[in-house]
This record gives sequence, C-alpha cells and structure tokens, in this order.
Amino acid sequence: MLCQIRRRNLVALLMLFPMIFLLASCGTKVRVPSSQLDTPEHHTYTGLRFLSLEKYAEAQREFELAVQLEPKYSKAYTGIGLVKTYTGDFNAAWDNLKMGWKYAKTDEEKLFVYVSRIRYYSSSKKEKKWLELAKDEFDNAVLTDSKHAPAYYFMGLAYKEALEFNLAGQMFTKVLELKADYISEADSQWNLIQKIQRAMPGTITGKKIAIVERITRADAAALFMEEMKIDILYKKRTPKTYDTSFKDPKKVQTKSDQIKAKDITDHPLKADIEGILELGVRGLENYPDGNFHPQEIVTRAAYAMMLEDILIKVTGDNALATKFIGTTSPFPDLRADLPYFNAVMVVTSRGIMEAKDMTSGEFAPLNPVPGVDALLIIRKIRQELKFN
Repeated sequence: MLCQIRRRNLVALLMLFPMIFLLASCGTKVRVPSSQLDTPEHHTYTGLRFLSLEKYAEAQREFELAVQLEPKYSKAYTGIGLVKTYTGDFNAAWDNLKMGWKYAKTDEEKLFVYVSRIRYYSSSKKEKKWLELAKDEFDNAVLTDSKHAPAYYFMGLAYKEALEFNLAGQMFTKVLELKADYISEADSQWNLIQKIQRAMPGTITGKKIAIVERITRADAAALFMEEMKIDILYKKRTPKTYDTSFKDPKKVQTKSDQIKAKDITDHPLKADIEGILELGVRGLENYPDGNFHPQEIVTRAAYAMMLEDILIKVTGDNALATKFIGTTSPFPDLRADLPYFNAVMVVTSRGIMEAKDMTSGEFAPLNPVPGVDALLIIRKIRQELKFN
C-alpha cells in the first residue's frame, strides 16, 4: 500500500514539472538589450521626445521597447497612457496610467503619473467634474514636490481649457518663477492669456474660440454675432432700404430659402451662421453648392475682406471698396493686384489689423487667424465705431 502511494506521488510530481515549465514559457519574456543605449530609461526618454513632437506612433514604439526590457517599468506605462490620451483611446489610456501607478516606486515616477493624470482629465473630459479631478492630481503633485514645474504648467493648460483664464495665468507665472522646465512653453501660454484678457470675450462662445489656434467660418460667424453683435450694429448704423419694384411670386425665392445652408443642420453654431447669412457679410456667404462649409479655416486675407464689408455697411462709405486700388503695397508679400489688397489696406490703415511679422513687414495673407487675434480685432472695430 505504501509503495502504491509513493508511486502515485512520483507520477503526480513528474506531471507537475511539465506544467510548471509550460506556465513559465507562457509568461512575459524579457527582451535582451542589443546595445548600451537599449535601456528602458533611454527608450522612455526618446518616447517622451516623440510625444512632444506629436509623433505618437514613434512614441508608442519606444515605450513598448522599454516595457519589453523591464515589464514593471512605471514611466513606460505612463508614457503609453499619454500616447493613448492624445490619440483619443481614453479607456486604454487609463488602464496604462493605472499600471504606471502600480509600479511607481520613486517620487519621480509618482510625479509623472500625477501630471499625466492632469493631462488625461484635461484631454478626455470624460468626467463631469474633470477639472476638480485634475486639481486633486495637482495637489498631490505639489505635496510631493512644491517646485515641480510640469505640475504647474499642465494645471495651467487645464485651467485654460476650462476657460479659467486668471487661474491659468497664475500657473504659468509660477512656472516662469521656478525657472526649471517648460519655461518657453509657459511664456508663450502666459502671453496668450494676457491677449485673451485684453480681448475681454463677453460670451462663453467667445472664450472657447479665444483658445483655438485657427478660426473656422463657423467661428467667425459666431464672433460677429455674439461678440460684435453685428445684427444690433447693423440695425443702429445702416439705413433702411425698400424695394417696391414688382416681383413675380412664382419666380421669387423667399429670404429664408436664400440663406439656408445644406451642411449646418446639426452644427452647434447653426443659429449664428444663419444670422450671418441673413445679414449678408461678404466672405461668409454660402458657396455655389449651397453649403456654408463651416469647418473651413479663415485666412487673414479672408478676415480682412469680411471686416471691410462690415465697415462699408456700417459707415455708409462705399468709397472704401476702391480707396486703395492703384496704390503701392507697403507689404513685401502682398501684390497690389490681388483681389483682397484693398480690404487689407482698409483694415491696416485704420489700425484694425497689422503686419503679422513686424520685423519683415509681411502681412501673411494666407495664414490662419488665431481665435484671440480675431477677438482683439473685433474689439478694435467696436472701439473705432464707439459701439459698446
């Protein structure tokens, strides 16, 4: 009987060894470094550099190479979380941020997770109280290191995204005071905040457009309607005209038919676009295909033409439309025979717009219009027209 028990134990043990071997072979295989620079630290550093350049595929590859070398390397998982955040895969982003926190041992690794969570909440906005959650991560970061510049910088971006411009400015100021990381980026953001505060957007729409790098036709329509209040301006300043000539009812389109755009049905700024179409601002009409093309980027030349049309209608000075034809262009990149030359001259001669590059004197007519610049220009027009 004893021999049979020993025999069974021996058989069970012999069967257990292959299972252990099989499980071991199925586990994570650690890649052997191929060179002195093939390290988790170097790949993570390179991945973060690619991330800053918005080269997300390259950054992902570097972080994964780091994980292959060290399966519990916290900063690599956190880096993957950032890649997933900026590519919109928020579920995967959070999973990787959790892994980054799980393996974080040092204060440096924990700080990286805290700041990355701020970036995650600011980008995803999945939670209704996303700003509060970002602030919690910021508080944890500064408790760990009160002079950690990235925490202040990315919290500043979070406040800017939440349209809390005063608080954003305070964060960027702190980064500049620390004189450590993100100095040039914080300086650029601080200057933007100062411009936004000078522009003084009076509506939520205006504040949202203030932080965009390039406005669209829909944005321009919203700014004219909500920030300039162009409908009220026209009502006060433009003379009423009456058309008493006979019109064949069968051939006449109603005004509402003429201003309808086929591609704005579900657009959040539909009311503003329809308001502009009804007023008839040059450069913001429907295209021949009957579409408004709301997402089309507005150039500085196109914006100048819109402003020229508004000035002509409000002042009643039709001579503005040809005032500078035949004159010499003061801008090296603007020919006098271009269709928008007169409009550019009208707005620049009045100080409403100015050269893009004060050193070279270039107007940059085909450059996009940043939201804050569009707002500042509208404020200048309102001041010139004494319309408040």
